[in-house]
Amino acid sequence: MPPADDHRVDVHIDRLLAERGMTLTDLAAEVGITLANLSVLKNGHARAIRFSTLTALCEALDCQPGDLFTVGPAEERQ
Repeated sequence: MPPADDHRVDVHIDRLLAERGMTLTDLAAEVGITLANLSVLKNGHARAIRFSTLTALCEALDCQPGDLFTVGPAEERQ
């Protein structure tokens, strides 16, 4: 299994919050998770996300999962 930090998933919570005029604190309260856990997710350090949390984030931000996350290009290995 690859190391926990060895992933290419980019999290776009900051952009979505800015577009909606929301703060991370507002989002945490609306979704019902701690600010600390939301920060871990936002910074790309989360090891997993529950579907219920993903659903709540999408509802609060009026978006789809693909708006929250993208997978970056693979680096060429030598």
